[in-house]
Amino acid sequence: MELVCWTPVIYNRQGFPRDREGKPFLPKNIFVEAITSAVIFYYVKKDKEIENRVKKYLLGKDIKFDEVSSKVKTIIFSKYPVLDQLEIPEKVYLSEKEIQKKYIEIFDLKNWEDIKGFKTEVFKGIIPLEIKSPHIEKLKAAAHSYGEALAKIEHSFLKEHYLSSLFYEPLINGIKKWDIPLRIGMWTEVSFKGDLLFFWRIKEVRERVLKQLKTDIRPRYVLYIPDEKQTTGWTELKIK
Repeated sequence: MELVCWTPVIYNRQGFPRDREGKPFLPKNIFVEAITSAVIFYYVKKDKEIENRVKKYLLGKDIKFDEVSSKVKTIIFSKYPVLDQLEIPEKVYLSEKEIQKKYIEIFDLKNWEDIKGFKTEVFKGIIPLEIKSPHIEKLKAAAHSYGEALAKIEHSFLKEHYLSSLFYEPLINGIKKWDIPLRIGMWTEVSFKGDLLFFWRIKEVRERVLKQLKTDIRPRYVLYIPDEKQTTGWTELKIK
């Protein structure tokens, strides 16, 4: 397998972590997080019972910010343990020559304006990455369901932005042909990233979470690189 970074990948505002020899890498958790978000979205969408259980929890009286993600994961993975026996390297090393420093723009979807961005390291290239799982076909289905939905949602919020036609329309068509789409790294500043993506469309859940946790699960900010006219983190795990 290999990881194809179709758009630049960011780890955080400080850049990529490095080992004792100074070699840059992506840590295992960045992939686990991306796969987990995809699986959560897919099985909430696929299984009405799971959807109702998660919805009931999110509409409950005593939800707490630091417990939401773990509770949602428990509900889903107790029935669909598709992350069991998932093997991912602890460190996925990057080529130093393919790392650049870029200015990252933050677009405020609510106020429809660019706000102050930041400069950090980005990686764009192809690297070997072997992910093993007895559930690879289920993970592939989940990754497509989630990745395509995420692309369409961001496109819908950016219809009047130049990224809509220049970037998102080709992306939506292209992602269907990818082996396993993964949205990795820092691509938004929403607290839950994609873990509650399915419920962005359900008004009562959005309002309940906003009231109880004082946070909006709808997309608020999109990170993009102006000189490349791309948003960040769109990758494909290509099966050779």
